Amino acid sequence: MRILHFSDLHIGVENYGRIDPQTGLSTRLIDFLSSLDQVVEYALTEDVDLVLLAGDAYKGRDPSQTHQREFATRLARLSHAGIPAFLLVGNHDLPSAVSRATAVEIFSTLEVPHLTVGDNLQNYTIQTKSGPLQILAVPWPRRSGILSREESRGLTILEVRDEIQDRMTAAIGRRAGELDADIPALLAGHVTVNGATVGTERSMMLGQDHVLLAGALGRPQLDYVALGHIHKHQVLRWDNPMITYSGSLQRVDFSEENDEKGFCLIELDPAAPQGRRMTDFSFHKLNARSFVTVDVTVPAGEQDPTGVVLKAIARKEVADAVVRVRVTLPPEAESHLRESDLRDALRSAHYVAAINRETTPMASGRTRLSAEAAQGLEPMQALNLYLDGRNMEQERREKILRRAEELLEEERADALGPG
Repeated sequence: MRILHFSDLHIGVENYGRIDPQTGLSTRLIDFLSSLDQVVEYALTEDVDLVLLAGDAYKGRDPSQTHQREFATRLARLSHAGIPAFLLVGNHDLPSAVSRATAVEIFSTLEVPHLTVGDNLQNYTIQTKSGPLQILAVPWPRRSGILSREESRGLTILEVRDEIQDRMTAAIGRRAGELDADIPALLAGHVTVNGATVGTERSMMLGQDHVLLAGALGRPQLDYVALGHIHKHQVLRWDNPMITYSGSLQRVDFSEENDEKGFCLIELDPAAPQGRRMTDFSFHKLNARSFVTVDVTVPAGEQDPTGVVLKAIARKEVADAVVRVRVTLPPEAESHLRESDLRDALRSAHYVAAINRETTPMASGRTRLSAEAAQGLEPMQALNLYLDGRNMEQERREKILRRAEELLEEERADALGPG
C-alpha cells in the first residue's frame, strides 16, 4: 500500500509574482499549480493507493472561483483514475464564522467519487485498491466545537488554548483506541507539535498555534503520522510510529529560503502486524521557486558602494528567483548607491522583493521598503519585510512576531464574538 503525503498547498499565494501575459494568472499561482501537477502526475504513474493532503488547500478561507476551478481540475484527474484522495481541513480552510462552510466542504457536498474531506476529529475508513485504510483525522480545531461559550467564558486566550490542547489530546487517545488492529491506520493532523522547527518568519500563520506533544499523536495503534501546518519538511520521530511533516510544495516567504520542498511517499504492508507495517519511506524533492537573499556590508571609506553590491549580486544565482537585497552602508555612502544599477543587475530575477538600505551607526539607521514591494501585503508579511531590514537579535524578532500574532488573534476573536 503506497500513500502520498503532502501538505500546505496554499493555492492563492500570489505575493512576489506578476501577471503571466499568456494565461492572465499570477506567476506565483502557476508555481503552486505546477507543483500540484507534479504530485498528481506521480500518483497517476507510480501506482499510488492514496493521496493525502494534510491541510491548507488554499491560502485563504474564501478562495476565488479561479482557485477553486484549478484545484478541482487536478482532483478530478485523481478521481477519474480511481485514486482516493483525503483532504484534511487546515487553519486556512476554516471559515471566519461558525455557520459558514470550510473552503473544501464543497467536495463532500457534491459527493465527488473517491474523495473524502476530513473535517472532524474522528476515524475515517478509505477503500483503496490494496484494501481498507483507517485515517484518524485531526483537523485544525474549531474553538466553538471544543469549548462551549459557557466553558470559555472568563478564560484568557492562553487558558482557552491550553484547554483545547488538553481536550484534543484526550480525544485523539479515544479515537486511537477505537481503531481496528487488523487494518492499517495512520493519523493525519494539521497541528503544531512541540519541538518542531518553524521558520523565523511566520506570515502564513493565522492566529495562535495549538501545540501538541509528539506522544499525543504517536499512538501505538498507528502505522504513520502525516502532519501539515509547518512548512519545513522534517521527521520528528522515525518509528513507533514515524511522525513527519511533509512541508509545503512551494516556498511562501524568505524563512523557507533554504528549505527543500516536496512530498513524502510511505509504503505499508497490510498483511504485517500492527506497529510493523511500514516498509519504506522516501521524500521526493520538487523544483520549487528559489528565494535568494543578498546581504552586503559596504565598508567605511568605500568610494563605489554600488560596485560592492553588484559584485555580491553576481555571486548569487538570481535568475528566475525571488530576490531581496539588504545593504548596510555608512551614511556618507548612501547617496552614491545607484539603485537603478542594482535593478538592472537583477533583471533575470523572477521578482525583486525589496532593496533595503540601512545606514550605520544603528542610531541613524532606517529601513526603506519600496512601494512596489509593499503592495498587497498582509499585516504579518509587511511586518516581516520591515524586520528584514533591521539588525536585531533573533529572540527580540520572535517576541515582536509573537506579540503581533496575539494582537491579530485578539482582534479576530473580538470580531467573532463570544464562543
